This record gives sequence, structure tokens and C-alpha cells, in this order.
Amino acid sequence: MATTTLNIEGMSCGGCVNSVTKALQAEAGVSKVEVILEQGLAKVDYDPAVTQPEQLADAVTDIGFDASCAV
Repeated sequence: MATTTLNIEGMSCGGCVNSVTKALQAEAGVSKVEVILEQGLAKVDYDPAVTQPEQLADAVTDIGFDASCAV
């Protein structure tokens, strides 16, 4: 397993957190998601043999938020 942090812009409420959490949990290979509204971050545990951080960011972008992999 690996962990990545995504920077997410556009979240403003608990509903946004729920939407981002659900989108990330739906991705194959994801085992744990923690979305932090105040910091605009999502910490994701995932299987690098199944998915990559860029794909996870794309899943968040697909639901209307701006997401990028943290450095």
C-alpha cells in the first residue's frame, strides 16, 4: 500500500467532503480516504499496482473540484 495527499480546491461544506470521499472510495485499489475540509486535502491509502495519484486526482476533478497531487 501507498499513501498520497491530494490538494483539493472548491470544497466549502460537509457535503463537498462527502462527495469527494465517495468519489475516491469508488476508485479501484483505494483502501482508506480522509478528507480534511479546513486544509483542502485528501489523504488516500491505495494500491499502486491498481491506481496512481493522478487517477485519484482525476476522479475528484470529474465531480467538479480542482485536484492535484501534493508534492
